Amino acid sequence: MKKLVALFMSLAMVLAACSAQVANKTESVPAAQNAPVSEVKTEAQTQVATNKKVVRWNYGGSGNVLVTIADEKGYFDELGIAIEPVSATANANAMALLATGKVDVVSNSGTTSPLQQIASGVDLTIFGGHMVNGAMPVVAKKGTEWKGIESFIGQDVAVNPTYFAFTGAVMNLGYENPLEVVNWKVYSNYDEALAAVQRGEVKYALMGTEKNYAISQMDDIEIVSWHSEVMPNYSCCRLECQTSWFNQNKDTVKNVLKALIRAQSYFESHKDEAIGLHAKKINATPEFVAAYMKNSHYLVSVDPLKNSVERAWGILDKTGYLDENAKNIKLSDHLDTSLYEEALKEAEAAYGKEDPAFYERAKKFFNENDK
Repeated sequence: MKKLVALFMSLAMVLAACSAQVANKTESVPAAQNAPVSEVKTEAQTQVATNKKVVRWNYGGSGNVLVTIADEKGYFDELGIAIEPVSATANANAMALLATGKVDVVSNSGTTSPLQQIASGVDLTIFGGHMVNGAMPVVAKKGTEWKGIESFIGQDVAVNPTYFAFTGAVMNLGYENPLEVVNWKVYSNYDEALAAVQRGEVKYALMGTEKNYAISQMDDIEIVSWHSEVMPNYSCCRLECQTSWFNQNKDTVKNVLKALIRAQSYFESHKDEAIGLHAKKINATPEFVAAYMKNSHYLVSVDPLKNSVERAWGILDKTGYLDENAKNIKLSDHLDTSLYEEALKEAEAAYGKEDPAFYERAKKFFNENDK
């Protein structure tokens, strides 16, 4: 029963890891069925009068800073891409939109949700990334001791166990079943989890990216660690689409990746400007956005992060948060790194002079995380 509750609550909360809004309700995700052929738009069907390919994109309440930059700087336009934002009320709904072909790309629904969809039989392909690390703090009452993940052992913690970085880190301590040695308490949103810390109901709580500014203004709460310290490069949010759409639109996918790679290069060298652009895009203050975007634990990358995704799949499987059907699925059939690798080479050839050092770092990162 606890696993079922955690599973449903994870659908409501994981969006906040990649979004500035937390949904308080979930919608059931269609079972393992692809969209009808009529719902999956091909290159020809998405070509508009301006000769641009329309990509229907869900990126949550806080958007995607790389999409913002690529849009504002004209990178998509140069490559003949037009982004059509598609809203969803919760990341479960985002995955439902994707499973039924009503959206082409989802970028802010974490890693657990798409992997659970794949495990249940929905034919998705992960082809890139948004955030590697999402600046998600672990908080406690001021003065609380923190000795690393071992501080979780035997404690009540407001962390959904579908957050595989934490259960995986507990297993790395030598515990075979992390669900038995930590009392994982699931709340409907991060505000409730934070209140549970303040009441003394739990000792530690994981917060969403968007809580950084609020926490910085609190006198009774302090940050003791970060999601990315518990598990480095944990793979916060992936880029996923239906496999049928991926196969029918590979030129478009590659161009999307090239525009995002160029945007990542710009972001890394123009962070203050990017904060302003993105704050305006999501109707937030620059201070709110800067609280997480300038944090060293916030790392965006278009890289698919194959090794981390495979690690996540293994942890979710061992802890029972994947469908039994996962045993019959070859994850490599749903992970594509080849188009990203091609896009990175082509982006370097076209835009490498803008920031040669960035492209060297990106190639090194790919070799370390996808080979």
